[in-house]
Amino acid sequence: MGNYILLGIFGGQEMLFVLLIVILLFGARKIPDLMRGLGKGVAEYKRAKDEMMTEVDKAKSDVTEEKKN
Repeated sequence: MGNYILLGIFGGQEMLFVLLIVILLFGARKIPDLMRGLGKGVAEYKRAKDEMMTEVDKAKSDVTEEKKN
């Protein structure tokens, strides 16, 4: 549910305004490069999050095993 909180704040007009500002600041030619970089950043974030969750799960299972012994 926390992921959807910000979606209610921004409507169509706000998103259009932000898009217009981005086009004015960076120009239409730079937008694909910006989006590509953003996509790589999101992918890196997801990879790091998955790694962290794996480490947490491993630590939990190690603690559980210790309690059993």
